[in-house]
Amino acid sequence: MNTVNFIKSLTILDKESQNWNPPVLDLMAAHEETPFKILISTILSARTKDEVTAVASKKLFSKTNTPESLRKLNIKQIEKLIYPVGFFKTKAKHLKETANILVNTYFSQVPNTMEELLTLPGVGRKTANLVLSLAFKIPAICVDIHVFRITNRLNYVNTSSPGKTEIELRTKLPEKYWSMINRVLVAFGQTICRPVSPKCEKCKIQKHCHYYNTIYS
Repeated sequence: MNTVNFIKSLTILDKESQNWNPPVLDLMAAHEETPFKILISTILSARTKDEVTAVASKKLFSKTNTPESLRKLNIKQIEKLIYPVGFFKTKAKHLKETANILVNTYFSQVPNTMEELLTLPGVGRKTANLVLSLAFKIPAICVDIHVFRITNRLNYVNTSSPGKTEIELRTKLPEKYWSMINRVLVAFGQTICRPVSPKCEKCKIQKHCHYYNTIYS
């Protein structure tokens, strides 16, 4: 698939996404949540279903919504609030450490550069890109398992990992489309283009899809 057809497909899916449940983090951004809340929820979301992330975030933010108040909670309190997100014990430690770093190093503000975000515990490139995009409206490509799978299924990229996918997308795709990739393709991947038994019969971009045309030709 060339870039023109990929953009056409992305535009079609963007319109279709109005009929799907949006990813919980995009929903938070739409409601103009603070960069701190978006950062914390993004850390919680790793290897965790959206509905679990939403409940855990709500519980946590009912007790704390600033770095100062988060750092005052002990690890056990944080664990109880965020359970049952995946790896909740590790994430509780990361949240506590992150709160301390934000207060001590960044004057209680969430940094808005990739380099600084990567210094926070539990923050990798995927999380950092999502925070940059959602919290600060900075063009960034967040490649999770859905974006990795779908861009390869469409044959827009041919990559072996999310990290390599991000690099290739950054070189091929115009910057103005970067921030919509995760929002659109995550919803598409959760609803239609699922990892197992994708609903190809309901897909609006069949004619552009390498996977569909290979399987059903």
